[in-house]
Amino acid sequence: MLMYPQIDPVAIQLGPVAIHWYGLTYLVAFGLFYFLATRRLRHHPFVDQQGSQAWSRQMIEDILFYGVLGVIVGGRLGYCLFYKPGYYLAHPLEVFAVWQGGMSFHGGMLGVFVALLWFARSRQRPWLQLMDFIAPCVPLGLASGRVGNFINGELWGRFAPLDLPWGMVFPASGSMLPRHPSQVYQFLLEGLLFFVLLWLYARKPRLQGQVSGAFLVGYGCFRFIAEYFREPDAFLGLLALGLSMGQWLCVPMVVAGVWLWRWSTVRGRSAALKAP
Repeated sequence: MLMYPQIDPVAIQLGPVAIHWYGLTYLVAFGLFYFLATRRLRHHPFVDQQGSQAWSRQMIEDILFYGVLGVIVGGRLGYCLFYKPGYYLAHPLEVFAVWQGGMSFHGGMLGVFVALLWFARSRQRPWLQLMDFIAPCVPLGLASGRVGNFINGELWGRFAPLDLPWGMVFPASGSMLPRHPSQVYQFLLEGLLFFVLLWLYARKPRLQGQVSGAFLVGYGCFRFIAEYFREPDAFLGLLALGLSMGQWLCVPMVVAGVWLWRWSTVRGRSAALKAP
């Protein structure tokens, strides 16, 4: 078995100012999004028939601004509402204490949905087309976040078999028994593998909404699987049917993704039949 290397969470100390690795991984995630979004401009339907860009880099910068806002606000509110509603109802001012930690992917995703709905309406762009544009650019950012989780030594996995070669001891967990390095699993599944699959899927022409539907289904399934190896939050434990909160939040996500993909397919076929 392996021993967690006890990485200093502070990457750079400039006098009283401490720059944490976790914050840097967020910056890397946003940088990766911008880079991939500029590559996405080459894909259909984001170029016109002459090959010139129908979308602009300025629009990508605006999308990133709204997306960051949605991630931070939605992620924090989602954590407070999904994971500790009773506590934050009793201590409402602590909702703003983001330095204490506590962010939810599912909340951040909903925050991005709302922020980009506002953006799409202000720019008179189809919201689903906008979501199709950004979906393949997201998984590598999620992978970067999992690197931050590993550096912080948090969100460790459940107990692993003693003979598992990559089983890892996380002293902060309060046990010296090996655990699954679930942050690494999520980095590989929700991050790298999901990025490759979704990027290849989105490169080909798709009906509006299909890429977004594939994102919801793909992330929901990979996260659901990874949660079997991740230690449930101590204050929640396992919920109904032996599933974690993360798994239960993935269920409506997958259902919505299947419905959206199917709806987009039926609508697209109907439009094709009506075309002269």
